[in-house]
Amino acid sequence: MYDLETRKHVLALLDQGFSQNSVSKQTGISRAAIRSWLARIEPLGYDRGRECPRCGDTPRLPDAPAAYSYLLGLYLGDGCISASKRGVYSLRIACADAWPGLIQACVEAVQIARPANKVGLVSSPGCQYVTCFSKHWPCLFPQHGPGKKHDRRITLAAWQQDIVDEYPWEFVRGLIHSDGCRIINWTSRLVGGVRKRYEYPRYFFTNKSDDIRKLFGDTLTTLGVQWTTLARGSDPFNISVARRASVALMDAHVGPKY
Repeated sequence: MYDLETRKHVLALLDQGFSQNSVSKQTGISRAAIRSWLARIEPLGYDRGRECPRCGDTPRLPDAPAAYSYLLGLYLGDGCISASKRGVYSLRIACADAWPGLIQACVEAVQIARPANKVGLVSSPGCQYVTCFSKHWPCLFPQHGPGKKHDRRITLAAWQQDIVDEYPWEFVRGLIHSDGCRIINWTSRLVGGVRKRYEYPRYFFTNKSDDIRKLFGDTLTTLGVQWTTLARGSDPFNISVARRASVALMDAHVGPKY
């Protein structure tokens, strides 16, 4: 068990640009231990981030609001915040291994939100959890609460809505990258007695939360994107964008996962 000062020293070396291998050789501490400290900051008992933009005497909007709008969409779709020891919280956002570009975009958005904190990846079958520890995640995401999101009320704070209103496409992109997809549908028609196959792109967004689906749909409406609700059985969990002009708008500003 390493003491607090040793851990701080190791993380300070990493912050200076030294590699994990180099720090391991300098300190005699295994790379496995160093990796665990990168993934779990809370045992250090302090928040490595700079002042929170929301909980100070004069709250302000987060830095880089466009990146925050994208991160908000990711969090509402596939993110969670968990309380850890000593008042520190863990933000985790699940990203499928199939989309490495999305994983990197998520890492960058989290890093922008807390630039002085370490962002790590925790592997799980089929996905990577983008993780970061901070005391201030509930300040940045007041939707945090006990239980699953679809079992409780989800609304945006006024300052969050202001950011979404200014950067709506980033918010939509985050939601699509978390709980949405772009697919190719097909149908067939009789033309001159010959049945021909036609293919067309379509966007889907699926989420059990009525509130989150409403946030997505309302934002699409303000952007001029036509959408419909598709129910599977009695569950209206799916939002579809299939009109050609609306798909073209989505392609121009969102595009498929990558």
